[in-house]
Amino acid sequence: LRAIAGGGRYDKLLETFGGNPTPAAGFGFGDAVIVELLKDRKVLPSFKNEDIDTIVFAMNKDLFKAAIDVAGRLRKAGQKVDVVLQQKKPKWVFKHADRIGAKFCAIVAPDEYEQGSVAIKNLIEGEQRIVPIEGLSDWATGL
Repeated sequence: LRAIAGGGRYDKLLETFGGNPTPAAGFGFGDAVIVELLKDRKVLPSFKNEDIDTIVFAMNKDLFKAAIDVAGRLRKAGQKVDVVLQQKKPKWVFKHADRIGAKFCAIVAPDEYEQGSVAIKNLIEGEQRIVPIEGLSDWATGL
């Protein structure tokens, strides 16, 4: 294996590239070396998301805070949740949910949220229903 980290003084570095003389120090960190070391010792954690129950998706950035609230409620009810806090098209979200093996998608949309609800799509059966935000815990524990 190579060194995990290293560094030193680089006082002449800026001058080498035409800059003013400047005292400098730096270091580098070998993340690839760490990964190999963890693999060798069989302690590298798995980063697979195969056990995600529900993916939460906000239809626009104004609903990101609401999506975080929905995710928190689902987590408190014992679910493993992934939250998409990017402006993505629903098609991308459903493909992402399929890739990570999510069973449900909680869609935080403007109309439903205004009425205090979210749409929950069962990604296995293809059915969708509206669930009151206050009732998310009951929905999640009743699965």
